[in-house]
Amino acid sequence: MRRRDLFLAGGAAPFNILKAQRTVRPSVLFLISDDQSWLHTSAGGDPVVRTPNFDRIAARGVRFTHSFCASPSCTPSRAGILTGQHIWRLKESGNLWSTLRREEYRVYPELLKSAGYRIGSMGKGWGPGDFRAGGWDHNPAGPPFKSFTEFLDQTPAGTPFCFWFGSQDPHRPYEPGTGERSGMNPEHVRVPAWLPDSPEIRRDILDYYFEIQRFDRAVGDMVAALDKSGRLQNTIVAVTSDNGMPFPRAKTNLYDSGTRMPLAVMWPERIPPGRVVDDMVSHTDLAPTFLEAAGVERPPAMTGRSLLSILTSRKDGRVENGRHQVVTGRERHTRRRAGGAGYPMRAIRTYDHLYIRNFAPERWPAGDPPDYGDIDASPSMDFLIANRSSSRFQSYYEMACAKRPAEELYDLKRDPYQLTNLAARAAQEKIRNHLRSQLDRILKDTGDPRLTGGEVPWDFTPYYGGGVLSRPVEER
Repeated sequence: MRRRDLFLAGGAAPFNILKAQRTVRPSVLFLISDDQSWLHTSAGGDPVVRTPNFDRIAARGVRFTHSFCASPSCTPSRAGILTGQHIWRLKESGNLWSTLRREEYRVYPELLKSAGYRIGSMGKGWGPGDFRAGGWDHNPAGPPFKSFTEFLDQTPAGTPFCFWFGSQDPHRPYEPGTGERSGMNPEHVRVPAWLPDSPEIRRDILDYYFEIQRFDRAVGDMVAALDKSGRLQNTIVAVTSDNGMPFPRAKTNLYDSGTRMPLAVMWPERIPPGRVVDDMVSHTDLAPTFLEAAGVERPPAMTGRSLLSILTSRKDGRVENGRHQVVTGRERHTRRRAGGAGYPMRAIRTYDHLYIRNFAPERWPAGDPPDYGDIDASPSMDFLIANRSSSRFQSYYEMACAKRPAEELYDLKRDPYQLTNLAARAAQEKIRNHLRSQLDRILKDTGDPRLTGGEVPWDFTPYYGGGVLSRPVEER
């Protein structure tokens, strides 16, 4: 039996290097899709999409049910992963098509390199943006390689490595009809509650599924190459996405549709397999996890917390005390508002509620009409615009595009897809005030200028994505 078949069956001052806990430090293989919501893996229960390689990683390690990105936009989400920090601590890096200042922010691949790791990347790393404007000569995720196999072949035996693979799937644009032609049935699609149920949207979702499955095949190839090299046992393999699906009211929003991510992690040598963990975790937790596993001290600026104790425990469900909430944020996505303004938001998510603060409710959350350019161009968006006056579909259009109040509150037990805003209801005053206070405290403690009164840079920093276009797909 081949090894692949075996897998399928089963700028600041330097930081001190801590004494290694093991004879050989683990390598790190990080695999990230581009615009995939948490719902859409077969291990997570979707009846149509097939993700056997994600599922096998989960079966050989841990699948997290409540994992959230730092921001529902590609560039700040990836900056949050690399730096282990909330996006409001990263200045211009909290925006799409920005830069990441090398002299200001330490990223985990460079910290591991300083500790003797060999680092590399393939595909979409940090970005989109201009890393050279930030003082880098290569992407902050690592220097580029043509393939993972090439990287492995050039890595000496016994040398730990850190490799980032960033797919461009399932980012738009899609080839229309690929999902249905591949054999998937549109009648079997579970249309999310925030989208209208129509043949056009069902087919659009199938094309999205097609690209998720292509990413999953790439995951299988990467793990098979790792196994063939003999390095699988002592490698942490983590697979996730950067933000939610590229559909109206998903990507760029702080609802679960935009921020809740698939996440599976295996480390055959250390992680007990077959576990499902419900702790609230953030993508900002990944960098400190990798550093702790490697015996490298975490920079004090990192706001994330290591997941290592959760990963190496034998428990399912809620494992670690104090992981009952996460915070997320968004600033400028594309420049599709007057003056290049963004849409600043912060949110706190608990098991029972989602509370969102919209700092500029006078602005349009999806970009100025009539284009609503913060929503990727798609058949689904075309359908919403074409049917915006229909009594059947108008509510979906308004949920995606209409202006929103300064506060939003959702009862997740009764309203898991966050469709009914309770913030203005007197009966919800106590919980709304509590969550507002909790969010304010966290934002102040972590230096968010939206709360502390410091300089608010995001509407005025450079946008490296070119000119303003009409309803674009965000460039890859």
